[in-house]
Amino acid sequence: MKKLFYKDADFQKELEALYNRAPFPPEAEKAAADIISAVRKNGDAALIEFAAKFDKIELTSENMIVSKEEIDAACRKLSADDKKAIRTAFEQIKVFAKTTLPVSWKASPRPGVIFGEKFTPMDRVGVYVPGGTAPLVSTVLHTAGIAAAAGVKEIVGCTPPGGMHPATLYAMKLVGVKTIYRLGGAYAVAAMGIGTETVKKVEKIVGPGNAYVTAAKKLLYGEVAIDLVAGPSEILVVADKTANPAFVAADLLSQAEHGSGLEQAVMVTDSPEMIEKVEAEVLRQKVTLPREQIVDKVLNNGVFLICVANMDDACALAGNYAPEHLEIQAATPEKWANKISSAGAIFLGPWTPESAGDFCAGPSHVLPTASSAHSFNGLETSSFIRRTSIVKYSEKALRREAEIIERFGNMEMLAAHGRAATIRVKK
Repeated sequence: MKKLFYKDADFQKELEALYNRAPFPPEAEKAAADIISAVRKNGDAALIEFAAKFDKIELTSENMIVSKEEIDAACRKLSADDKKAIRTAFEQIKVFAKTTLPVSWKASPRPGVIFGEKFTPMDRVGVYVPGGTAPLVSTVLHTAGIAAAAGVKEIVGCTPPGGMHPATLYAMKLVGVKTIYRLGGAYAVAAMGIGTETVKKVEKIVGPGNAYVTAAKKLLYGEVAIDLVAGPSEILVVADKTANPAFVAADLLSQAEHGSGLEQAVMVTDSPEMIEKVEAEVLRQKVTLPREQIVDKVLNNGVFLICVANMDDACALAGNYAPEHLEIQAATPEKWANKISSAGAIFLGPWTPESAGDFCAGPSHVLPTASSAHSFNGLETSSFIRRTSIVKYSEKALRREAEIIERFGNMEMLAAHGRAATIRVKK
């Protein structure tokens, strides 16, 4: 853990390093580019090669798709209580998703002109569900579940061959994933983004993943739509002197256990005493965790306890950092939340752990990281919907505005643009 105090000589330099974190290391992009090139050239053969190389699985074009019998058998292994938890979370996520559905509309702003927007669900979307160090069952609900609520016609999923956890398969079946491919990492992303003999190309790829997954999505952007270029998970907790140190420590550790070792967990406070209390709590709690070794990797490099002069400075720091997850554990959390402009998701008060957002609160847990919340939003219902503007002019309206169109055509040296209007109205 690193402790930073606002009176330190190198305080601003340390903050700049935090603000300028990268979503993935440069070498990941080179590796992802090579994988994409191989899949583009060799299709299924490349997927089979990468499955053997990275996942130690003997894959064929025939067993690349998880069979209905396998899915049903996996679902039978899952306890009734686990199934109930997944169903409940899905219902709550679906309620939020349907509440935020965009609605088509029309208006007539001036005589003879009608404009509006129509919204149409995408036809085929691919979701990537990590399955490396932990089965991310909730990711199915927060990607495919939202796509289903948006009305996407066909949802397909990829999850690593070694990560076929029964709960993941149950969740995919529950939300309506049509086809599940046993493919992982950057080669799964390449398959969905390019298409092969077995994997049909999708219109959009969504879902979190490691550095190579993220790099592959970035490289394919434009050829296929993506949700975000999202890096390792992160949390920032703004805490005043009223915060419970045990709660703060627990929430910092909740992100540190994700597994890549590149996660960040930050606390910002105006109370020097809170720094010491939270540090002690982190050390006390982490030895009780089953993934202590993974947590230790993050504690050494990615946990920062920061003391600032006042809560206004804490909010300014939080906004500059633009965290994926922002918690405000303070006496008046709403007051401070209003001062922060950039964050993927905000969790207010002592009774709202970030993990509620990860699993069952409602909004998607696929959120911008690495300061990209300055420019991007998290995954939402509209992420799966095409927006089309609609315009209709009457003859009288075009006669009224044809001169404007013609003048713009002349200014931009695009005579045919102007003529397309004037030919309709000049006798």
